[in-house]
Amino acid sequence: MPTRNLDIEGTSWRVFPSGFVTPNEHDEFALIFVTGSGEDRDVRVTRYSPHGTRSREQSLAELPDAELRRLFGESQAGSTSPEAGYSS
Repeated sequence: MPTRNLDIEGTSWRVFPSGFVTPNEHDEFALIFVTGSGEDRDVRVTRYSPHGTRSREQSLAELPDAELRRLFGESQAGSTSPEAGYSS
């Protein structure tokens, strides 16, 4: 799965599409932002609706950094998201 790297306020984040499939998989998908590793790892997740008909990977590759930063601002903690392993 392709990964983008993005610097947000001095912190380096890896960004990649989630493999988690929802009923809306053709309209939207999740982007996962990860920084750090091990116990120091921070995970954030947001939903994204690409424009046009493209694969998740192509859509992520074409997103401008400014749009990724905007989506990061809308993200939620991974501990509250099924894409990052949360279950009720």
